[in-house]
Amino acid sequence: MTRQRYLVTGGAGYVGSVVAAHLLERGHRVTVLDDLSTGFAEAVPEGAEFVEGRVQDAARWLDGSYDAVLHFAASSQVGESVEKPEKYWENNVGGTTALLAAMRTAGVRRLVFSSTAATYGEPETVPIPETAPTAPTSPYGATKLAVDHMIAGECAAHGLAAVSLRYFNVAGAYGPYGERHDPESHLIPLVLQVALGRREAISVYGEDYPTPDGTCVRDYIHVADLAEAHLLALDAVTAGEHLVCNLGNGNGFSVREVIETVRKVTGHPVPETVAPRRPGDPAVLVASADTARERLGWTPSRPDLADVVADAWAFARSGEGERP
Repeated sequence: MTRQRYLVTGGAGYVGSVVAAHLLERGHRVTVLDDLSTGFAEAVPEGAEFVEGRVQDAARWLDGSYDAVLHFAASSQVGESVEKPEKYWENNVGGTTALLAAMRTAGVRRLVFSSTAATYGEPETVPIPETAPTAPTSPYGATKLAVDHMIAGECAAHGLAAVSLRYFNVAGAYGPYGERHDPESHLIPLVLQVALGRREAISVYGEDYPTPDGTCVRDYIHVADLAEAHLLALDAVTAGEHLVCNLGNGNGFSVREVIETVRKVTGHPVPETVAPRRPGDPAVLVASADTARERLGWTPSRPDLADVVADAWAFARSGEGERP
């Protein structure tokens, strides 16, 4: 294996730190660029070079010694994007515009982009293929879709080789690298907070959906499986090509299935309260990962929800998940 040098933007965040750790384990050189607005300096893996700064200023550090960029730096809270759309257009679209320009100037011609299932909005079919209509229902999803289009243009005009990976629900942990958002909005860490006694109960938003138990169904993917997909994506395309891949297990788990799995894994009671549906919550979001299997040679190796929860539980109990 040839040792290569990679820039990981947003590498002090949840997914970025796990991907950076995987790259280091394979013997590569890694530079993490992160402004620490939502990431944590201690999440940068040992052995990575760390540069504190904004992706908008990537041209200050990016040069021709890098073989590729893995781009995670973005604002990613759906609710906040509705309240502050200008922040999301500036950070997500403006930041990526600057990054692509820096890559073009430096001659770095490979990119893996952290996209999202939010680009699809309310799905017409499930499982969702990459050919599904894109109709995002939030500024967050709209900015990610805009970046996907921007990357496609860069590939066609300037020979960039790029892969956009559209995540569904990422969960779990990889050793000391796990999920700790402030505020936390993701189901599994919220349920684990109840099990740890830090939260009185978990809210179930709607129990009258057209699903087996009436609660929303989502596709959960282990963060380590996600990281493996990024490494495979680095060599999946050639100059001028932009590939879009969904990443998910292809199986869905309801809110109540997640809660019950947490009860079994932790051995703790998890009280729940029923709340009204949240506007815009689809009943079922499940990915078709056929393209990732065919083009990346990727299949999830940790598809069991109990394994995902167990790793997240170990991280939460370690104390790492408690840090602000």
